[in-house]
Amino acid sequence: MDVNNPAALAELTAAFNRYEVALNTNDVPVLDEIFKVAPETVRYGVNEHLYGHAEIAAFRAGRGPQAERVLTRTIITTYGPDHGIAWTEFTRPGMTRVGRQTQSWVRFPGEGWRVVAAHVSLSG
Repeated sequence: MDVNNPAALAELTAAFNRYEVALNTNDVPVLDEIFKVAPETVRYGVNEHLYGHAEIAAFRAGRGPQAERVLTRTIITTYGPDHGIAWTEFTRPGMTRVGRQTQSWVRFPGEGWRVVAAHVSLSG
C-alpha cells in the first residue's frame, strides 16, 4: 500500500482546501459537488444525521452562511491513489468548544475526489 503518495496527497489536499473555501463562503453548489452523489453518502454533524446526497444537499440549501472557521490542526492521509481521510480541528469566533471534522474521500473516475462520509462534532 502506497501511503501518502506525493501526487495523490497533493490532489486530495487541494480538494480539501477547495471544500474549506466553499464552506467559509457558503458556496452551496461547490459543497454539493464535493459530496458524492449517492444514497450511500453519509454526513453526521452536531444534531444532524444525514443519509444520502439528497438529504445532505437539502440541509446545505436550508442552512445560511456560518461564521468563518479557523483550522487549528489538519492531517490528510492518502491510502493508495484513490482513497484518503482528512481530519481537522477548528474554531469559530465566539466558539468556546473545539470543532472536529473527519472526512473520508474517494477519487472516482471522471469525477475526481469526493467526500463519501463526514462527521463533525464539538468537544466538551
